[in-house]
Amino acid sequence: MAKGRNQRLRFKRRRNAETDYHRRSRMLRGGVPRAVVRVSNTQVTCQLVAYDPEGDRVLESITGKSLVDSHKWPSDASRKSVPACYLAGFAMATSAVSSGHSQAIMDIGLAASSAGNRAYAALKGMIDAGMEIPHSEEVLPSEERINGEHIGEGIAKAVATTKKSIGGGK
Repeated sequence: MAKGRNQRLRFKRRRNAETDYHRRSRMLRGGVPRAVVRVSNTQVTCQLVAYDPEGDRVLESITGKSLVDSHKWPSDASRKSVPACYLAGFAMATSAVSSGHSQAIMDIGLAASSAGNRAYAALKGMIDAGMEIPHSEEVLPSEERINGEHIGEGIAKAVATTKKSIGGGK
């Protein structure tokens, strides 16, 4: 730990491995809102966040709990699975596009980035809802995983029902 007279202490959020300030400054320079995806132990959270000098402003927000409460997602189903993440991203982007926000950049924070993970399932939902987010097609999960076919037939039906209640048709 830096304790000497000539040593400088790092920012607290960097010491606690919560923020990569170099990556954050690169994202903020573009002036485009960030599509933030965080997966906790129990649910997913998708937010559209705009930078403000006095603190970031959350423009739109959807959690796994709001999927259950407002969008007909089964209460006994996982709120952080690949289909739940896809639907959370889809719901967030649908409300963002309807309120005039059509562009964003993806922000997964310090989470590990592997192709087809839950954060990229949320990204696929945002893209399907009509948001323009720079991405590579190789990182997106397959349609079978997004529809929940790897989990069971009941989840596949729940995905279709929930997507219809959000306003996605199909």
